Amino acid sequence: MDGVLLQSEEVWDAVREQFVRERGGRYDPEIQRAMMGMSSPEWSRYLHEHAGVADTPEAINAEVVRRMLASYRDHLPLIAGAQDAVRRLAARFPLGLASSSNRELIDVVLDVSGLASGFAATVSSEEVAHGKPAPDVYLEAARRLGVDPGRCCAIEDSHGGIRSAKSAGMRVVAIPNPTYPPDEEALALADVVVRSLDALTVDVVSA
Repeated sequence: MDGVLLQSEEVWDAVREQFVRERGGRYDPEIQRAMMGMSSPEWSRYLHEHAGVADTPEAINAEVVRRMLASYRDHLPLIAGAQDAVRRLAARFPLGLASSSNRELIDVVLDVSGLASGFAATVSSEEVAHGKPAPDVYLEAARRLGVDPGRCCAIEDSHGGIRSAKSAGMRVVAIPNPTYPPDEEALALADVVVRSLDALTVDVVSA
C-alpha cells in the first residue's frame, strides 16, 4: 500500500520525526531507513530502543497512528493512477493487500479511496509474527486468498518489500519509490521493473 498506492513514506517520515523530536529523541536517515517495512510493533520498539523515545512502544504506536489517521482524513496522498490500476487488475485477478501499515490505516485508506471492494484479502504485518523483509505478511495474504504463493505476483516499491515477496516465493513487479528507492541488490531480485502504475498492466502481471 505505502509507496505503491500511496505516496505516504514522506507522511510517515514527517509524523514520526516530529513525534521523536518532541520527545527529545534522535531522528536521522539511518533511523528512517531502518524502519522501512517494519511492522508497527517492530518500528515502535525500534524508536523506543534506538531513537531515545522514553514512551513505551505501545504508546509510541498509538500516538503515531493517531497522527497518521488525522493526516489521511485531511488529505489522502494517492499516487496518480492508483485507482485505475486497482480496478484494472481487480477485473482480472483476485487482489490481496500485504502492508506494513496498521490495520486501522489500511481500512481508512481503502474506505476513503473507494478501493475496498477491489481487494479480496488484506493483511497488516501487525497481524503476523514478523514484518518485511520476512515473508510472513505475503504468505498470509496468499493463504487468505486461497492461492499458492508461487502463483502470486507482488507489486512492490521498496527493498524490504521486494525481499519479503521473493522470500515468499512470489514473482515481483517493482515500481521503485522515487523518494526512497530500493537498493540495487534488492531491485535486482525483481522479475520486472516498471516506472509507474500506468505501466502496470494485466499483461505485465500475468507474464
